[in-house]
Amino acid sequence: MKLVKSLLLGSVAGLAAVAGAQAADLPVAKAAPVDYVRVCSTYGASFFYIPGTETCLRVGGRVRADYLYGEPLDRAEDAIGFRARGRLNIDTRTATAYGLLRAYIRYEITRSTGTPFGFPADGGIATSPNVAQAFVQFGGLTAGRVTSFFSNGDLPTGHMGTLRFDDAPDVTVLAYTFSFGNGFSATLSLEDGLERRSGLVNAATGLPAPYAGQRVPDVVGNIKYAGTWGTAQLSGAVHQVRSNTLVPFVGGGADFPDTEYGWAIAASASVNLPALAPGDAAWIMATYADGAPAYLNGGNAGTIIGPFSAFENGTVLLADGTIDPVTGNFEKSRAWSVAAGLRHYWTPQVRSNFFGSYLDSDSRQPVNTIGDFREYRLGANVFWQPVAGLDLGVEVIYANVDSRAIDALGLPVRDSNGWEGRLRVQRDF
Repeated sequence: MKLVKSLLLGSVAGLAAVAGAQAADLPVAKAAPVDYVRVCSTYGASFFYIPGTETCLRVGGRVRADYLYGEPLDRAEDAIGFRARGRLNIDTRTATAYGLLRAYIRYEITRSTGTPFGFPADGGIATSPNVAQAFVQFGGLTAGRVTSFFSNGDLPTGHMGTLRFDDAPDVTVLAYTFSFGNGFSATLSLEDGLERRSGLVNAATGLPAPYAGQRVPDVVGNIKYAGTWGTAQLSGAVHQVRSNTLVPFVGGGADFPDTEYGWAIAASASVNLPALAPGDAAWIMATYADGAPAYLNGGNAGTIIGPFSAFENGTVLLADGTIDPVTGNFEKSRAWSVAAGLRHYWTPQVRSNFFGSYLDSDSRQPVNTIGDFREYRLGANVFWQPVAGLDLGVEVIYANVDSRAIDALGLPVRDSNGWEGRLRVQRDF
């Protein structure tokens, strides 16, 4: 028995030795190297390198809940509105021999109820997926949907509602920016004019008149300075106005009115006021428009308080122009506005914004003077930021319209006023 165990043990040991020798001759598979995510500090906080590339990426977003009260006009209208909005931002940047290569996407989904948020049907519910921004920047070139270059996106505005100025709307552009150094730059931009139309009005009836198709984009330019003390910008725009209303000839036949071109100019500035409190700042923007009033009407963001919807006698209308379907006379609307605001930090966690705007519109139409009115808006809010990235705020805005318009019966339109209140809970990350 001992002899058998000795033979078995010897055989197992021999096989193990042979197997070990053969295994030593085989190639050893090495583990793949780990490509750790590296922090990219070149473009600010929260950027990191995409593994295996020299491209920096930042993923961020926002969740916002708004609760709005708007003074109703009659029993059918909603007095309150609810809005929930989710936003996702993706920002990629790469340094190249030609300058910065950047691609940016801002995607938003909004669910709103109630007419105070501007939906046409009382009791309406709307969900709107929206590509708010999507653009490529390569050196000085910008292509895609981004804040209009007519606006000054560096103004320290902090209102929730709408004021009468170009409040940083997003439009689709093809632009080139020339940087001169020391904070100075100039931009020439071709922008989508369809997003800048305020409509045309039939001077005889006061009803909307059909717009013709777009043939040329809006041409926008600016000269800008951005520095440690604040920012300043001069901007201008040219906007095509084309009516699709047939005007009859005296001897028979009909034709369309000639194409017109509206324009707008603006000057804006802001000043940092650290002597009052860290983070304090004041801003102002003045705009004049001839046939292009969208450039002083909040851009294409939509108006919560509007002279055509939220006022008790709301029949005035801000339009690109009016057309007489009998004579063919076309008159561009003229309007100017001034908007301003002050941001003040009571404590590092509590801040307020005080703001207002004044608008004067003149339709230059001898009868049925649609669009002839003066309006002012005043508002204030307060935000509490208990932790970084979380804002809890309340706001009130009052608006008053002094109308010079005449209704379809030839009677003066009475003055109107309205107000809205809003509660906001917002988390940025």
